[in-house]
Amino acid sequence: MKKTEDIQKDLIYSRKNFWKEFSQEKDEAYELCDEYKQFLDECKTERECTDFYQKKLQNMGYTELKDGVTGKKYFRTSRCKNVAIAQKGKLPVSAGVNLIVSHIDAPRVDFKQSPLAQDSASGLGIIKTHYYGGIKKYQWMSTPLAIHGVIIRQDGTKVNICLGEDENDPVFVMPDLLPHLAKKVQYTEKLATAVKAEHMQIVFNSIPYIDSEDKEVKDAVKLNALILLNEKYGICEEDFLSAELEIVPAGKARDAGLDRSMVMAYGQDDRICAFTSARAITDITAEDFQKTAIVFLADKEEIGSEGNSGAKSIFIIDFIADLLAASGEKNDSVTLRKTLLNSQILSADVNAAINPNYPTVHEKQNAVHLGCGVGIAKYTGSGGKGGSNDANAEFNAHVFKIFNEGGVCWQSGALGKVDEGGGGTIAKFMAEYGADVIDCGPGVLGMHSLYELTSKADIYSSYKAYKVFFLKG
Repeated sequence: MKKTEDIQKDLIYSRKNFWKEFSQEKDEAYELCDEYKQFLDECKTERECTDFYQKKLQNMGYTELKDGVTGKKYFRTSRCKNVAIAQKGKLPVSAGVNLIVSHIDAPRVDFKQSPLAQDSASGLGIIKTHYYGGIKKYQWMSTPLAIHGVIIRQDGTKVNICLGEDENDPVFVMPDLLPHLAKKVQYTEKLATAVKAEHMQIVFNSIPYIDSEDKEVKDAVKLNALILLNEKYGICEEDFLSAELEIVPAGKARDAGLDRSMVMAYGQDDRICAFTSARAITDITAEDFQKTAIVFLADKEEIGSEGNSGAKSIFIIDFIADLLAASGEKNDSVTLRKTLLNSQILSADVNAAINPNYPTVHEKQNAVHLGCGVGIAKYTGSGGKGGSNDANAEFNAHVFKIFNEGGVCWQSGALGKVDEGGGGTIAKFMAEYGADVIDCGPGVLGMHSLYELTSKADIYSSYKAYKVFFLKG
Protein backbone atom coordinates (compact mmCIF):
# COMPACT_ATOMS: atom_id res chain seq x y z
CA MET A 1 0.00 0.00 0.00
CA LYS A 2 1.30 3.44 -0.93
CA LYS A 3 2.30 5.81 1.83
CA THR A 4 0.32 9.03 2.22
CA GLU A 5 3.40 10.99 1.18
CA ASP A 6 3.61 9.06 -2.10
CA ILE A 7 -0.11 9.48 -2.75
CA GLN A 8 0.18 13.22 -2.21
CA LYS A 9 3.15 13.38 -4.55
CA ASP A 10 1.23 11.52 -7.25
CA LEU A 11 -2.05 13.39 -6.97
CA ILE A 12 -1.55 16.90 -5.60
CA TYR A 13 -0.22 19.80 -7.67
CA SER A 14 2.20 22.08 -5.88
CA ARG A 15 4.46 24.71 -7.41
CA LYS A 16 8.18 24.10 -7.05
CA ASN A 17 10.59 26.56 -5.52
CA PHE A 18 13.47 26.97 -7.97
CA TRP A 19 16.08 27.53 -5.26
CA LYS A 20 15.14 24.21 -3.62
CA GLU A 21 14.31 21.99 -6.58
CA PHE A 22 16.73 23.38 -9.19
CA SER A 23 19.59 24.52 -6.95
CA GLN A 24 22.15 23.00 -9.32
CA GLU A 25 21.21 25.68 -11.89
CA LYS A 26 21.76 28.66 -9.57
CA ASP A 27 25.10 29.66 -11.11
CA GLU A 28 23.64 29.60 -14.63
CA ALA A 29 20.76 31.78 -13.46
CA TYR A 30 23.07 34.37 -11.90
CA GLU A 31 25.31 34.39 -14.97
CA LEU A 32 22.38 34.91 -17.32
CA CYS A 33 21.08 37.77 -15.18
CA ASP A 34 24.41 39.59 -15.32
CA GLU A 35 23.95 39.71 -19.09
CA TYR A 36 20.30 40.69 -18.61
CA LYS A 37 21.19 43.68 -16.44
CA GLN A 38 23.61 44.95 -19.08
CA PHE A 39 20.84 44.64 -21.67
CA LEU A 40 18.46 46.67 -19.50
CA ASP A 41 21.08 49.40 -19.06
CA GLU A 42 21.58 49.69 -22.82
CA CYS A 43 17.92 49.37 -23.79
CA LYS A 44 15.64 51.79 -21.96
CA THR A 45 13.51 52.55 -25.03
CA GLU A 46 12.01 50.51 -27.84
CA ARG A 47 14.38 52.19 -30.33
CA GLU A 48 17.39 51.24 -28.25
CA CYS A 49 16.15 47.63 -28.05
CA THR A 50 15.72 47.47 -31.81
CA ASP A 51 19.15 48.93 -32.47
CA PHE A 52 20.69 46.55 -29.91
CA TYR A 53 19.28 43.45 -31.60
CA GLN A 54 19.92 44.63 -35.13
CA LYS A 55 23.64 44.92 -34.37
CA LYS A 56 23.74 41.73 -32.29
CA LEU A 57 21.98 39.57 -34.88
CA GLN A 58 24.17 40.79 -37.71
CA ASN A 59 27.23 39.89 -35.66
CA MET A 60 25.77 36.44 -35.01
CA GLY A 61 25.34 35.65 -38.70
CA TYR A 62 21.64 36.36 -39.09
CA THR A 63 20.62 37.63 -42.54
CA GLU A 64 18.13 40.41 -43.12
CA LEU A 65 15.06 38.85 -44.73
CA LYS A 66 14.45 40.41 -48.16
CA ASP A 67 13.83 39.34 -51.75
CA GLY A 68 16.36 36.89 -53.13
CA VAL A 69 17.95 36.02 -49.80
CA THR A 70 18.16 32.38 -48.73
CA GLY A 71 19.46 30.83 -45.57
CA LYS A 72 18.49 29.40 -42.18
CA LYS A 73 18.66 32.39 -39.84
CA TYR A 74 16.85 35.64 -40.56
CA PHE A 75 15.87 38.91 -38.94
CA ARG A 76 13.98 42.06 -39.86
CA THR A 77 13.36 45.38 -38.15
CA SER A 78 10.61 47.92 -38.83
CA ARG A 79 10.45 51.63 -38.06
CA CYS A 80 13.15 51.28 -35.42
CA LYS A 81 10.57 49.72 -33.06
CA ASN A 82 9.98 46.11 -34.17
CA VAL A 83 12.27 43.11 -34.40
CA ALA A 84 11.53 39.68 -35.90
CA ILE A 85 14.03 36.83 -35.53
CA ALA A 86 13.66 33.45 -37.24
CA GLN A 87 15.43 30.12 -37.46
CA LYS A 88 14.12 27.55 -39.92
CA GLY A 89 13.51 24.05 -38.58
CA LYS A 90 13.44 20.70 -40.33
CA LEU A 91 9.78 20.99 -41.36
CA PRO A 92 8.48 23.36 -44.04
CA VAL A 93 7.44 26.79 -42.74
CA SER A 94 3.89 26.02 -43.91
CA ALA A 95 3.71 23.23 -41.30
CA GLY A 96 3.35 26.05 -38.77
CA VAL A 97 5.78 28.07 -36.69
CA ASN A 98 6.55 28.27 -32.99
CA LEU A 99 6.29 31.98 -32.27
CA ILE A 100 7.10 33.88 -29.08
CA VAL A 101 5.81 37.47 -28.89
CA SER A 102 6.87 40.02 -26.30
CA HIS A 103 6.91 43.81 -26.20
CA ILE A 104 9.79 46.24 -25.85
CA ASP A 105 7.90 49.40 -24.91
CA ALA A 106 7.41 50.26 -21.24
CA PRO A 107 5.40 52.82 -19.25
CA ARG A 108 7.19 56.17 -19.33
CA VAL A 109 6.75 59.92 -19.73
CA ASP A 110 7.10 61.59 -23.14
CA PHE A 111 7.97 65.13 -24.19
CA LYS A 112 5.00 66.97 -25.68
CA GLN A 113 5.49 68.13 -29.27
CA SER A 114 6.10 71.71 -28.14
CA PRO A 115 7.68 70.97 -24.76
CA LEU A 116 10.05 73.78 -23.83
CA ALA A 117 8.62 76.66 -21.78
CA GLN A 118 9.49 79.18 -19.11
CA ASP A 119 7.24 78.91 -16.07
CA SER A 120 5.64 82.29 -15.33
CA ALA A 121 5.43 81.75 -11.56
CA SER A 122 8.91 80.38 -10.81
CA GLY A 123 10.87 81.66 -13.80
CA LEU A 124 12.35 78.20 -14.30
CA GLY A 125 12.77 76.47 -17.65
CA ILE A 126 10.42 73.49 -17.84
CA ILE A 127 9.55 70.58 -20.12
CA LYS A 128 5.85 69.86 -20.64
CA THR A 129 5.08 66.12 -20.76
CA HIS A 130 2.48 63.50 -21.60
CA TYR A 131 2.66 60.14 -19.82
CA TYR A 132 2.58 56.87 -21.79
CA GLY A 133 0.91 53.69 -20.58
CA GLY A 134 -0.49 52.80 -17.19
CA ILE A 135 1.57 54.64 -14.58
CA LYS A 136 1.03 55.83 -11.03
CA LYS A 137 1.90 59.49 -11.51
CA TYR A 138 3.08 60.09 -7.95
CA GLN A 139 5.88 57.53 -8.38
CA TRP A 140 7.60 59.75 -10.93
CA MET A 141 7.93 62.76 -8.65
CA SER A 142 11.24 63.78 -7.05
CA THR A 143 13.31 60.97 -8.52
CA PRO A 144 16.33 61.24 -10.87
CA LEU A 145 15.29 61.05 -14.51
CA ALA A 146 17.07 60.73 -17.85
CA ILE A 147 16.10 61.71 -21.39
CA HIS A 148 16.38 59.22 -24.28
CA GLY A 149 15.21 59.46 -27.87
CA VAL A 150 15.69 60.98 -31.28
CA ILE A 151 15.36 64.41 -32.84
CA ILE A 152 15.05 64.84 -36.61
CA ARG A 153 16.66 68.11 -37.68
CA GLN A 154 15.09 70.27 -40.38
CA ASP A 155 17.70 68.99 -42.85
CA GLY A 156 16.52 65.39 -42.21
CA THR A 157 19.50 64.25 -40.16
CA LYS A 158 18.82 62.28 -37.00
CA VAL A 159 20.24 63.12 -33.57
CA ASN A 160 20.25 60.41 -30.90
CA ILE A 161 19.75 61.73 -27.38
CA CYS A 162 20.82 60.03 -24.15
CA LEU A 163 21.20 62.50 -21.30
CA GLY A 164 21.28 61.61 -17.62
CA GLU A 165 22.79 58.11 -17.66
CA ASP A 166 26.50 58.90 -17.56
CA GLU A 167 27.79 59.84 -14.10
CA ASN A 168 29.00 63.15 -15.55
CA ASP A 169 25.60 63.98 -17.08
CA PRO A 170 23.04 66.19 -15.37
CA VAL A 171 19.81 64.47 -14.34
CA PHE A 172 16.29 65.85 -14.35
CA VAL A 173 13.43 65.88 -11.88
CA MET A 174 9.72 66.56 -11.46
CA PRO A 175 9.70 68.17 -8.00
CA ASP A 176 6.96 66.94 -5.69
CA LEU A 177 5.10 69.16 -3.24
CA LEU A 178 6.53 69.40 0.25
CA PRO A 179 4.32 67.83 2.97
CA HIS A 180 4.08 71.17 4.81
CA LEU A 181 1.93 72.59 1.98
CA ALA A 182 0.22 69.42 0.77
CA LYS A 183 -2.74 69.41 3.15
CA LYS A 184 -5.32 70.84 0.73
CA VAL A 185 -3.72 70.23 -2.67
CA GLN A 186 -2.77 66.57 -2.19
CA TYR A 187 -3.89 65.03 1.10
CA THR A 188 -7.60 65.61 0.44
CA GLU A 189 -7.33 63.96 -2.98
CA LYS A 190 -7.53 60.28 -3.85
CA LEU A 191 -4.23 58.56 -4.63
CA ALA A 192 -4.94 58.54 -8.37
CA THR A 193 -5.52 62.30 -8.54
CA ALA A 194 -3.16 63.71 -5.90
CA VAL A 195 -0.59 64.18 -8.65
CA LYS A 196 -2.16 65.31 -11.90
CA ALA A 197 -0.73 65.18 -15.41
CA GLU A 198 -0.04 68.92 -15.38
CA HIS A 199 2.14 68.49 -12.29
CA MET A 200 4.51 66.22 -14.21
CA GLN A 201 6.72 68.95 -15.61
CA ILE A 202 10.49 68.54 -15.76
CA VAL A 203 12.64 71.33 -14.33
CA PHE A 204 14.99 71.75 -17.28
CA ASN A 205 17.22 74.74 -16.49
CA SER A 206 17.39 77.92 -14.40
CA ILE A 207 20.06 80.30 -15.79
CA PRO A 208 18.75 83.08 -18.05
CA TYR A 209 20.38 84.29 -21.23
CA ILE A 210 22.20 87.55 -20.47
CA ASP A 211 22.19 90.21 -23.17
CA SER A 212 25.61 91.89 -23.39
CA GLU A 213 23.91 95.27 -23.56
CA ASP A 214 21.85 94.48 -20.45
CA LYS A 215 18.62 94.49 -22.38
CA GLU A 216 15.61 92.74 -20.90
CA VAL A 217 15.14 89.46 -22.79
CA LYS A 218 11.72 87.82 -22.95
CA ASP A 219 11.74 84.20 -21.65
CA ALA A 220 15.49 84.44 -21.12
CA VAL A 221 15.72 81.07 -19.31
CA LYS A 222 13.96 79.26 -22.15
CA LEU A 223 16.18 81.05 -24.67
CA ASN A 224 19.30 79.99 -22.81
CA ALA A 225 18.10 76.34 -22.92
CA LEU A 226 17.65 76.62 -26.69
CA ILE A 227 21.12 78.10 -27.08
CA LEU A 228 22.65 75.24 -25.07
CA LEU A 229 20.72 72.65 -27.08
CA ASN A 230 21.77 74.27 -30.35
CA GLU A 231 25.42 74.26 -29.30
CA LYS A 232 25.30 70.60 -28.21
CA TYR A 233 22.97 69.05 -30.78
CA GLY A 234 22.56 71.63 -33.56
CA ILE A 235 18.79 71.85 -33.11
CA CYS A 236 16.20 74.60 -32.89
CA GLU A 237 12.79 74.66 -31.21
CA GLU A 238 10.91 73.57 -34.34
CA ASP A 239 12.87 70.31 -34.33
CA PHE A 240 11.01 69.24 -31.19
CA LEU A 241 7.80 68.99 -33.23
CA SER A 242 9.04 65.84 -34.98
CA ALA A 243 11.08 64.43 -32.08
CA GLU A 244 10.46 61.32 -29.99
CA LEU A 245 11.92 62.01 -26.56
CA GLU A 246 11.21 59.75 -23.60
CA ILE A 247 11.78 60.39 -19.90
CA VAL A 248 12.88 57.31 -17.96
CA PRO A 249 14.44 56.65 -14.54
CA ALA A 250 18.16 57.40 -14.49
CA GLY A 251 20.54 54.73 -13.29
CA LYS A 252 21.46 51.11 -13.80
CA ALA A 253 19.82 47.77 -13.15
CA ARG A 254 20.90 46.38 -9.79
CA ASP A 255 21.01 43.13 -7.88
CA ALA A 256 18.40 43.18 -5.12
CA GLY A 257 18.14 41.32 -1.82
CA LEU A 258 20.81 40.31 0.64
CA ASP A 259 21.35 37.08 -1.33
CA ARG A 260 21.39 38.93 -4.68
CA SER A 261 18.59 36.64 -5.82
CA MET A 262 16.57 39.37 -7.52
CA VAL A 263 16.92 42.14 -10.10
CA MET A 264 15.63 45.67 -9.57
CA ALA A 265 15.34 47.79 -12.70
CA TYR A 266 13.15 49.93 -14.90
CA GLY A 267 11.34 48.46 -17.90
CA GLN A 268 11.36 44.78 -16.96
CA ASP A 269 7.76 44.69 -18.17
CA ASP A 270 8.30 43.41 -20.78
CA ARG A 271 11.96 43.56 -21.75
CA ILE A 272 12.50 40.61 -19.43
CA CYS A 273 10.64 38.43 -21.96
CA ALA A 274 12.24 40.15 -24.94
CA PHE A 275 15.70 39.36 -23.60
CA THR A 276 14.98 35.76 -22.59
CA SER A 277 13.12 34.86 -25.80
CA ALA A 278 15.79 36.43 -28.03
CA ARG A 279 18.50 34.67 -26.07
CA ALA A 280 16.59 31.37 -26.38
CA ILE A 281 16.23 31.51 -30.17
CA THR A 282 19.87 32.45 -30.71
CA ASP A 283 21.02 29.58 -28.48
CA ILE A 284 19.34 26.82 -30.50
CA THR A 285 20.65 25.22 -33.67
CA ALA A 286 18.52 24.24 -36.67
CA GLU A 287 19.36 20.54 -36.33
CA ASP A 288 17.68 20.36 -32.95
CA PHE A 289 14.07 21.29 -33.74
CA GLN A 290 11.23 20.60 -36.15
CA LYS A 291 9.11 23.73 -36.58
CA THR A 292 10.48 27.10 -37.63
CA ALA A 293 11.18 29.25 -34.56
CA ILE A 294 10.30 32.96 -34.52
CA VAL A 295 10.64 35.74 -31.94
CA PHE A 296 8.65 38.94 -32.42
CA LEU A 297 9.49 42.01 -30.34
CA ALA A 298 6.60 44.47 -30.61
CA ASP A 299 5.95 48.08 -29.65
CA LYS A 300 2.98 49.90 -28.13
CA GLU A 301 1.60 47.05 -26.01
CA GLU A 302 1.19 49.45 -23.11
CA ILE A 303 -1.34 51.49 -25.11
CA GLY A 304 -3.25 48.61 -26.67
CA SER A 305 -0.79 47.36 -29.32
CA GLU A 306 -1.96 50.08 -31.69
CA GLY A 307 -0.19 51.78 -34.60
CA ASN A 308 2.08 50.51 -37.35
CA SER A 309 4.62 49.18 -34.84
CA GLY A 310 2.15 47.46 -32.50
CA ALA A 311 1.18 43.79 -32.50
CA LYS A 312 -2.01 44.63 -34.41
CA SER A 313 0.03 45.75 -37.42
CA ILE A 314 0.76 43.52 -40.41
CA PHE A 315 4.51 43.39 -39.73
CA ILE A 316 4.79 39.85 -38.32
CA ILE A 317 2.36 38.41 -40.89
CA ASP A 318 4.36 39.99 -43.71
CA PHE A 319 7.54 38.57 -42.19
CA ILE A 320 6.11 35.03 -42.13
CA ALA A 321 4.87 35.41 -45.71
CA ASP A 322 8.36 36.42 -46.85
CA LEU A 323 9.80 33.54 -44.84
CA LEU A 324 7.60 31.16 -46.84
CA ALA A 325 8.88 32.67 -50.08
CA ALA A 326 12.51 32.51 -48.96
CA SER A 327 11.97 28.79 -48.26
CA GLY A 328 10.71 28.15 -51.77
CA GLU A 329 7.09 27.74 -50.67
CA LYS A 330 3.98 29.51 -51.86
CA ASN A 331 3.18 32.63 -49.87
CA ASP A 332 -0.33 33.26 -51.20
CA SER A 333 -3.12 34.11 -48.76
CA VAL A 334 -4.31 30.49 -48.44
CA THR A 335 -0.86 29.13 -47.60
CA LEU A 336 -0.23 31.97 -45.18
CA ARG A 337 -3.54 31.40 -43.39
CA LYS A 338 -2.89 27.65 -43.11
CA THR A 339 0.60 28.35 -41.77
CA LEU A 340 -0.84 30.55 -39.04
CA LEU A 341 -3.57 28.03 -38.20
CA ASN A 342 -0.88 25.36 -37.76
CA SER A 343 1.21 27.60 -35.50
CA GLN A 344 1.72 27.79 -31.73
CA ILE A 345 2.32 31.07 -29.93
CA LEU A 346 3.53 32.07 -26.49
CA SER A 347 2.45 35.56 -25.52
CA ALA A 348 5.53 36.25 -23.45
CA ASP A 349 4.52 38.86 -20.92
CA VAL A 350 4.95 39.28 -17.19
CA ASN A 351 2.42 38.42 -14.50
CA ALA A 352 1.75 39.95 -11.10
CA ALA A 353 3.56 38.03 -8.36
CA ILE A 354 2.14 38.00 -4.84
CA ASN A 355 3.21 41.21 -3.13
CA PRO A 356 3.98 40.75 0.60
CA ASN A 357 2.75 44.29 1.25
CA TYR A 358 -0.57 43.79 -0.55
CA PRO A 359 -1.40 40.06 -0.43
CA THR A 360 -5.17 40.59 -0.31
CA VAL A 361 -5.45 41.47 -4.03
CA HIS A 362 -4.25 37.98 -4.92
CA GLU A 363 -5.75 34.54 -4.46
CA LYS A 364 -2.75 32.58 -3.20
CA GLN A 365 -3.60 29.23 -4.76
CA ASN A 366 -4.03 30.75 -8.23
CA ALA A 367 -1.29 33.37 -8.17
CA VAL A 368 2.30 33.55 -9.38
CA HIS A 369 4.93 33.34 -6.63
CA LEU A 370 8.36 34.95 -6.98
CA GLY A 371 11.10 32.33 -7.22
CA CYS A 372 8.83 29.50 -8.37
CA GLY A 373 9.61 29.65 -12.07
CA VAL A 374 8.00 30.99 -15.21
CA GLY A 375 4.26 31.64 -14.91
CA ILE A 376 1.67 30.23 -17.32
CA ALA A 377 -1.63 32.10 -17.46
CA LYS A 378 -4.54 30.41 -19.23
CA TYR A 379 -6.28 33.77 -19.39
CA THR A 380 -5.76 37.39 -18.40
CA GLY A 381 -8.37 40.10 -18.99
CA SER A 382 -10.70 41.38 -16.28
CA GLY A 383 -14.08 40.62 -14.75
CA GLY A 384 -15.68 37.80 -16.72
CA LYS A 385 -12.46 37.19 -18.68
CA GLY A 386 -13.15 40.29 -20.77
CA GLY A 387 -10.35 41.09 -23.24
CA SER A 388 -8.82 37.64 -22.76
CA ASN A 389 -7.53 34.92 -25.08
CA ASP A 390 -8.42 32.05 -22.68
CA ALA A 391 -6.27 29.23 -24.05
CA ASN A 392 -7.86 25.85 -24.70
CA ALA A 393 -7.25 22.78 -22.55
CA GLU A 394 -5.29 20.86 -25.20
CA PHE A 395 -2.71 23.59 -25.65
CA ASN A 396 -2.47 24.12 -21.89
CA ALA A 397 -1.67 20.45 -21.40
CA HIS A 398 0.80 20.43 -24.29
CA VAL A 399 2.78 23.33 -22.81
CA PHE A 400 2.83 21.76 -19.34
CA LYS A 401 4.01 18.45 -20.83
CA ILE A 402 6.94 19.86 -22.83
CA PHE A 403 8.03 22.01 -19.88
CA ASN A 404 8.01 18.98 -17.59
CA GLU A 405 9.96 16.95 -20.14
CA GLY A 406 12.42 19.82 -20.58
CA GLY A 407 13.09 20.24 -16.86
CA VAL A 408 11.56 23.72 -16.66
CA CYS A 409 10.55 25.21 -13.32
CA TRP A 410 7.04 26.52 -14.03
CA GLN A 411 3.85 27.46 -12.25
CA SER A 412 0.29 28.32 -13.14
CA GLY A 413 -1.05 31.69 -12.10
CA ALA A 414 -3.66 34.37 -12.80
CA LEU A 415 -3.51 38.16 -12.57
CA GLY A 416 -5.08 38.88 -9.19
CA LYS A 417 -8.45 38.03 -7.67
CA VAL A 418 -11.56 37.90 -9.82
CA ASP A 419 -13.08 41.42 -10.04
CA GLU A 420 -10.06 42.95 -8.29
CA GLY A 421 -8.92 44.56 -11.55
CA GLY A 422 -7.02 42.89 -14.34
CA GLY A 423 -5.17 43.56 -17.55
CA GLY A 424 -4.55 42.18 -21.01
CA THR A 425 -1.61 41.12 -23.16
CA ILE A 426 -0.79 40.56 -26.81
CA ALA A 427 -2.32 37.07 -26.67
CA LYS A 428 -5.80 38.06 -27.86
CA PHE A 429 -4.41 39.80 -30.95
CA MET A 430 -2.22 36.84 -31.88
CA ALA A 431 -5.16 34.45 -31.41
CA GLU A 432 -7.04 36.25 -34.20
CA TYR A 433 -4.81 34.38 -36.67
CA GLY A 434 -6.26 31.05 -35.51
CA ALA A 435 -3.11 29.78 -33.81
CA ASP A 436 -2.97 28.26 -30.33
CA VAL A 437 -1.87 30.97 -27.89
CA ILE A 438 -1.12 31.09 -24.17
CA ASP A 439 0.50 33.64 -21.85
CA CYS A 440 3.86 32.64 -20.45
CA GLY A 441 6.23 34.89 -18.49
CA PRO A 442 7.79 35.57 -15.08
CA GLY A 443 6.18 37.27 -12.11
CA VAL A 444 7.00 40.88 -11.18
CA LEU A 445 6.63 42.92 -8.00
CA GLY A 446 5.88 46.62 -8.43
CA MET A 447 4.84 46.22 -12.07
CA HIS A 448 4.74 49.54 -13.99
CA SER A 449 6.68 51.28 -11.26
CA LEU A 450 10.03 52.96 -11.86
CA TYR A 451 11.92 50.07 -10.27
CA GLU A 452 10.33 46.66 -10.82
CA LEU A 453 11.49 43.61 -8.88
CA THR A 454 11.99 40.14 -10.41
CA SER A 455 13.59 36.86 -9.36
CA LYS A 456 16.69 35.54 -11.09
CA ALA A 457 15.10 32.10 -10.74
CA ASP A 458 12.12 33.19 -12.83
CA ILE A 459 14.24 35.02 -15.41
CA TYR A 460 16.33 31.90 -15.97
CA SER A 461 13.25 29.65 -15.97
CA SER A 462 11.65 31.87 -18.63
CA TYR A 463 14.73 31.56 -20.83
CA LYS A 464 14.72 27.79 -20.38
CA ALA A 465 10.96 27.57 -21.05
CA TYR A 466 11.22 29.52 -24.28
CA LYS A 467 14.13 27.38 -25.44
CA VAL A 468 12.17 24.19 -24.71
CA PHE A 469 9.16 25.60 -26.58
CA PHE A 470 11.30 26.03 -29.70
CA LEU A 471 12.88 22.60 -29.37
CA LYS A 472 9.85 20.53 -28.41
CA GLY A 473 6.79 22.64 -29.26
